[in-house]
Amino acid sequence: MFAQEQIFLSKGLLDSTKTETLGLQMAGGMETHTIFLPTDSTDHYSNGVVMTAFKGMLYCMWQSSPTNEDSDDTWVAYSISTDEGTTWSVPRPLAQPTDSFYCTSGGWIVHGDTLTALIDTWKKGLEPRGGETRYITSTDGEHWSDMRPVMMANGKVMRGVLEQDPLRLTNGSLVGATHFQPGLHLCPVITSDCSGHSGWQRSAFEGKDQGKQSRELEPSQYIRPDSTLVMVFRDQSSSFHKLVSFSSNYGLSWTKPAVTAIPDARTKQCAGNLPDGRAFMVCCPVAKKQRWPLVLLLSNDGKMFDKTFLLRSGSATDLPPRQYEGKAKTLGYNYPKAFVHNGWLYVAYSTNKELVEFTKINIKHLPLQ
Repeated sequence: MFAQEQIFLSKGLLDSTKTETLGLQMAGGMETHTIFLPTDSTDHYSNGVVMTAFKGMLYCMWQSSPTNEDSDDTWVAYSISTDEGTTWSVPRPLAQPTDSFYCTSGGWIVHGDTLTALIDTWKKGLEPRGGETRYITSTDGEHWSDMRPVMMANGKVMRGVLEQDPLRLTNGSLVGATHFQPGLHLCPVITSDCSGHSGWQRSAFEGKDQGKQSRELEPSQYIRPDSTLVMVFRDQSSSFHKLVSFSSNYGLSWTKPAVTAIPDARTKQCAGNLPDGRAFMVCCPVAKKQRWPLVLLLSNDGKMFDKTFLLRSGSATDLPPRQYEGKAKTLGYNYPKAFVHNGWLYVAYSTNKELVEFTKINIKHLPLQ
């Protein structure tokens, strides 16, 4: 039934000749804040920024290291805001590396009175590179449990890295995707465990194996008004367009991924639904390795994205120069992740893989028509 399914971007929305802004305007009711600004005496690498809200406070986690991406000394930092994101606490450790693995940020899951922090642990020296998802929990955001492995439905440890923003369905179950070992081979996963700690099972899915990894990486998902789930992927084959797959049975099985006409800088994006049901996607919609501008796409039906807003531009007054050198210190707005809280859409990202920042948009300024 999905043979002809696609997602589309209305023609004429993006002007590729205007490389700083794509010809887009910023929405009203927008604010941008910096959570962490590196100095000579701090770590200089930050990425994988993810925010959430819990018991009246905002939480932000990210992976941090002195100089280089995914070095053996990489740890997970987090910070807390008590005033809706205007000011933030000094970063503190959420997870530290050990002799056998280093850590990166795996995202948050809020269920009831418990906050779960997912931690991606990467075995040092493993070839091809791969990781496992573990978790810690807290009821106050200050005191944390010991680290435990996320479990599959068959009782085995999840030998893979769960993408940072699983989608919670109306029944409380979760739909996401895991990059399984050996290497990073993606497969959608689902669980009825509302905490996300266990019960994960692989969905039926036909991805493309590229040796050490799959073509499909780092997806996000949203749901259409007709209950169809839509998963959007980064294309590691460098088509410089998003890939898409669909599920009509709440994530049990998915269609074979197809290339969309939505341009992409071959980077992680995020997607989801606003409270009124509209689908959103945040990405860098340029068909080359250029992680700017950062753009919000909106769709009423989850099929046609026909509204676009500029979040961050590539202008010299908006995108600062890189301050410190290091491995994979990509210029631009890296790896956005978004969530909705108190009438605002919060979009967190790393600028130049140095600054930890977020932009929030008042949803009432995102017109329906």
